[in-house]
Amino acid sequence: MEIEEYRRMAAVEDAMWYYRALHQHLERELTAGLGEGGRRWRRGTPSTGKTPAPPPRAENPPGQADRAMWQILDAGCGTGGLIRRLEPVHPEWRWTGVDVEPLACELARGRVARSEIVEASVTALPFGDASFDAVVSADVLYHLDDDALALREYARVLRPGGRIVINVPAHRWLWSYHDVAVHGRRRYVRKELRARLEAAGLQVNRLTHWNLLPLPLVIVRRKMLPAPRSGSDVRLYPQPVEAIFNGLMAVERGGLRTLRSFPVGTSILAVATKAD
Repeated sequence: MEIEEYRRMAAVEDAMWYYRALHQHLERELTAGLGEGGRRWRRGTPSTGKTPAPPPRAENPPGQADRAMWQILDAGCGTGGLIRRLEPVHPEWRWTGVDVEPLACELARGRVARSEIVEASVTALPFGDASFDAVVSADVLYHLDDDALALREYARVLRPGGRIVINVPAHRWLWSYHDVAVHGRRRYVRKELRARLEAAGLQVNRLTHWNLLPLPLVIVRRKMLPAPRSGSDVRLYPQPVEAIFNGLMAVERGGLRTLRSFPVGTSILAVATKAD
């Protein structure tokens, strides 16, 4: 992405409706995979290099002495908004963020409390095999020339039984000025994303569109109106507008709890696991 897009993201992602909704979806899927009913891994800091390190017990944050520390990789963490939001809510989750852009890493380090931020490419992760209990990657594959290589890397650093949660932009017919401004490479269809995940050796557990209710507005904005001077749609809207979008997202979350999957929407959320 352009450097200015990272600065814009850091300025708005705590409050902008889209990032709030995205982070809530990611949190829900991570919690489902790392909850009380799931496997309790007790591991230390991810190893560097290409071979797994011995698994020492992680040090828990103050007040969390009896809780397991889950190792989670935010692959393509950008300016750290997801980690910043979830660190205080889930102190038993130990985050490592990776991004290839130096400015993004610098901004992320200034925004997170205790998580490690590593400057590296998601197509060549500097961690040993089976280092993480979960991998999350939000709107990252979309920017890559070789998204299949990134997925293989995600699978490599994931422990057996671990969970991958991925978000990507949907529908090729929605390609617009926004995708050009943020240096997107492709928008996805579900069949294509499923095939890529399975080719990486992952079992797909869930694949759904979301951001359905705002879709008509997105079509009008991106297909019928002039492009904004900033180039992208990353911006904070007036509070009443943000409140409306937040309300729509709350309705959607309720719908997804009942229906499990939407047939259309501006994004695709995928959840997959690595075989034991």
